[in-house]
Amino acid sequence: MNSQELYSFVFRGLLAEEALDKTSRISKYGKSEALDKEIAKKCSLELLSDDFAIPARRMATVYTVIAAFENSVRDLVTKKLLEVGGANWWQDCVPEGIRTRAESRKSEEEKILWHSARGQALINYVEFGNLLGIIKCNWAHFEDLLQSQEWVHYIFETLERSRNVIMHSGKLSLSDVERIGSVVRDWVKQTGG
Repeated sequence: MNSQELYSFVFRGLLAEEALDKTSRISKYGKSEALDKEIAKKCSLELLSDDFAIPARRMATVYTVIAAFENSVRDLVTKKLLEVGGANWWQDCVPEGIRTRAESRKSEEEKILWHSARGQALINYVEFGNLLGIIKCNWAHFEDLLQSQEWVHYIFETLERSRNVIMHSGKLSLSDVERIGSVVRDWVKQTGG
């Protein structure tokens, strides 16, 4: 490939990238400004004070990280327990108290037809801290993957503290945000995803 062909190839790629950005392409990094503006308009963000909206927007990225982490743990738990427990993993591997609360939450949610559901799987109705409880109750199946129960407890405790601040409209300090990044990196390195 000569330099003219290479230039043409790269330029076409840049044009394609720009066109995709204009079509509200969604990225985990929030590259879809058009979609963000559309959602903000539908939620009437313009009616709320910048004093509250700007700090909340900053915390939205932290929320994204914590929500993605939480859902990745749900996925890890589901896959591992399905692998070892088969189709009955929910009944056989999840403690009764956690199962009962999740099933009750799902049942209550099904009565409210006008609102979106959390999902179809019962694992979506398990509280964040209860994911740790499921892992601990099934430690024999997770110990080859996770470092130690104490380490897993530390990861969850650290993230749950920050999660609670974010979920209740609070703001985290930069050191709290850095701590989140550190424990998420450690988790991903240990679990491979």
